[in-house]
Amino acid sequence: MLAIVIPYYKVNFFEATLQSLASQTNKQFHVYIGNDASDTDPSNLLEAYKNSFLFTYKKFDNNLGGQNLVKQWERCIAMTASEDWIMILGDDDILGPNCVEGFYNNLEIIKKHNVNVVRFATIVIDGKGFKISKKHEHPKFEKSTAFFERKHQGGTRSSLSEYIFKKTNFKIKSFPLAWHTDDLAVLECSNYGLVYTINTSCVKFRHSSENITSNTDNLKQKNESSFQYYFYLYSDKINFFTKKQQRIVVYKLNKTVATNKKNVFRILQVSFYYLKHLKFKNLISLKIMIVKSLFRKL
Repeated sequence: MLAIVIPYYKVNFFEATLQSLASQTNKQFHVYIGNDASDTDPSNLLEAYKNSFLFTYKKFDNNLGGQNLVKQWERCIAMTASEDWIMILGDDDILGPNCVEGFYNNLEIIKKHNVNVVRFATIVIDGKGFKISKKHEHPKFEKSTAFFERKHQGGTRSSLSEYIFKKTNFKIKSFPLAWHTDDLAVLECSNYGLVYTINTSCVKFRHSSENITSNTDNLKQKNESSFQYYFYLYSDKINFFTKKQQRIVVYKLNKTVATNKKNVFRILQVSFYYLKHLKFKNLISLKIMIVKSLFRKL
């Protein structure tokens, strides 16, 4: 069975999320809603949908998302029972009516190819629910490392809500603001292997002034997350990537360092790592990027 986990905090678009669950053509799922000590009580909304689908609701006494969003996700995931598959759905995102049906219709082929990560096509919507993007589709079968390459070259996009993960394989790493946590989850849960896409079903990802993606007053934290993410990939997982993809990892890592060049410790940390492993080209590229960024400031 499928567990759909909703880490709840904002009520603004929550009814649209619940309505999308009630509209599913296949009801073989259990929804787990974990309230992150929100000031907005969703009880009235949940009461209205109590006969529409199976759900479990819990209000936590303390707010975790404000300090560590991943910790909030983890305690919501801990609410789940014996389900084999798990989806983390944003409290403002919307499932197309045939998402669950599409998942079960493809489950045999998913199991046949030992796939641990499944995704849907997506459309980005604004705060009013209007489409602000074309439909993003993906190859039916794609290595997660190839997706990494496409995404970081601007060829596609991604959000946590569009994925279903094999529960036994699901693991997440905490970065500030949970920035890049979803990217790493796709890589690690797939064992840097295949992701299966259901393009006939679509998730609507909401891009509004209230979510982290569109927020621009937290750029320093996002940069720190990016540094931790790329340094982890480079130092621990680089052998899973092709030579071309490795160059992307190095470029992205160096860029996070150059963007925050006042952080001398970070410059030294990466420089010493390159030296220790005799990666002189990477070190030279880092120095050039830092110098260029200095000249752009002049």
